[in-house]
Amino acid sequence: MVKIVLLSDTHSYLDAAIMNHVEWADEVWHAGDIGSLAVLEKLEQQRKTRAVYGNIDGQQIRSACPENQIFNCEDVPVLIRHIGGYPGRYNTTTKKLLTQYQPKLYICGHSHILKVQNDAQRQLLHMNPGAAGRSGFHTIRTLLRFTITGDAIENLEVVELGPRSKG
Repeated sequence: MVKIVLLSDTHSYLDAAIMNHVEWADEVWHAGDIGSLAVLEKLEQQRKTRAVYGNIDGQQIRSACPENQIFNCEDVPVLIRHIGGYPGRYNTTTKKLLTQYQPKLYICGHSHILKVQNDAQRQLLHMNPGAAGRSGFHTIRTLLRFTITGDAIENLEVVELGPRSKG
């Protein structure tokens, strides 16, 4: 069993609320818009971290992180991108990657909208953890926690981290 914390759109912001969940995890997955190398380094110091760069990320993060993460966690094929869409509304690049790699779990960020949705046509689970940072239009900062055991994605939890801005 692997315990995963899924983040996106931190926009250079990490706080104790996020780090408490990182301590729970075996791995941290970040779906882009990390914001600063310091955020990436702090996550990597705490746990194994898989991250992709997002549209706001500069050259340092783009040098450290790929555009796509394609890997297996236990027996679950995973695809992570920052911008990709969701079931019924994938962008062209994402459609090609989904067809080529046939992941069971597809993750993206970018929208700041938390969404977990089955794609019956492609037989995959789509996750967008929303935004854990304080920049953007979202009102509540969020992340997802779950476990992967063999080929099963289990124990999915939506975590609300509090309001986007300080009171």
